[in-house]
Amino acid sequence: MTRAYDQRVLIASCGAHLIQDGLVALQYVLLPILAQSFGFNYTQVGFLRALSNSAMTLLEIPAGVMAERFGEIRLLVFGLVCAGLGYLGVALALDFYVIGIGFLVAGSGAAFQHSLSSALISKSFDDAGRRRSLGLYNAFGDLGKLAFTGVFSLAIGVGIAWNLIVMSLCLVTLGFAVLLLLLRLRPEHASTAVASADQVGDGSKWGIRNPRKFGGLCVTVFLDTLTQAVFLTFIAFLLLEKGAGEALASFAVVLVLCGGMVGKFVCGYLAVRYGDRHAFRLLQLMTIAGLVLLVPLPVVAVLVLLPLVGIAVQGSTTVTYGALSDFIHRDRQARGYAIIYTLSALSAVVGPVVFGWLADLHGVGPALVVLAALTSLTLFTGRVLRKSVPLSAPGA
Repeated sequence: MTRAYDQRVLIASCGAHLIQDGLVALQYVLLPILAQSFGFNYTQVGFLRALSNSAMTLLEIPAGVMAERFGEIRLLVFGLVCAGLGYLGVALALDFYVIGIGFLVAGSGAAFQHSLSSALISKSFDDAGRRRSLGLYNAFGDLGKLAFTGVFSLAIGVGIAWNLIVMSLCLVTLGFAVLLLLLRLRPEHASTAVASADQVGDGSKWGIRNPRKFGGLCVTVFLDTLTQAVFLTFIAFLLLEKGAGEALASFAVVLVLCGGMVGKFVCGYLAVRYGDRHAFRLLQLMTIAGLVLLVPLPVVAVLVLLPLVGIAVQGSTTVTYGALSDFIHRDRQARGYAIIYTLSALSAVVGPVVFGWLADLHGVGPALVVLAALTSLTLFTGRVLRKSVPLSAPGA
């Protein structure tokens, strides 16, 4: 493949990641506006979030299988079109049911992105180039979250109607889908067969080295990502309950995402220096303390604290995902990550619904205190993580 082709692949992958992750994060600042505009309760808010996450959960693995038949680029375009049309439906909706359909369609589109882009990059670059390109690709996802939530918050702050902002972002999404077609990237099909079970050292189809410890990691990841999903979904509502305006409540999400971007980068070094187990426990203790402190503090103090809480809440995934290689055979890493990502998506479905119901009964503040108590369980399940990390460890 030519260098020009490789660059077009990188543009396509990074752009799709920026837009799709940006649209998913947009929900955190859009849901409070929808709730106030249409009179939704917290349970309905959680249900809308669950619709989007359910679609991503169910279609993530099928998207990877379909890429073998239709090619990654075609499915990237399909995903962008679904996401754009889904949010366009939300912008034009007049009731809860139409908004729900829009979230479902947009969530389905978001499923056609992560595995497809990663596969494109892996096939287009050699070892060194692949690592640099995947690093850039991951950074563009966080950039998209900040850009979309930041633009939305600023636009709301200057008085632009929420549905006009969403429609503008839809046009950007559909426009990039057209750009992918103009890049003339031919569909790439998988050419490498999955290794047979006999090639895996332990003979296991999924390559799990220690089922008990891997199960502990799965529980840890489920609880950890549930905390993230619930916190990001309802932090704006906490600000609204404290009397903050819509623009300031939306800006709170941006502060959390800024902290999360720093946390994802820094926590890898933290794990290498202190070990997965100790780094993870430190981050969980910071998360628990942050959740509890945010409830009684005034608005200004909450805004100051949010970036630090964001570092802990989102940075912990760097530690748990980096530790996966300790539990899965080298030839089965993709399958191990498929399990972990599916559990992460499932927790993002369950968490907002359950804690939305709790918030309806007792308020957002008490719901966050219960979330802190649930998070404390990871201090015990996280014992499966290594105390120290070799410098050559994959997660380092």
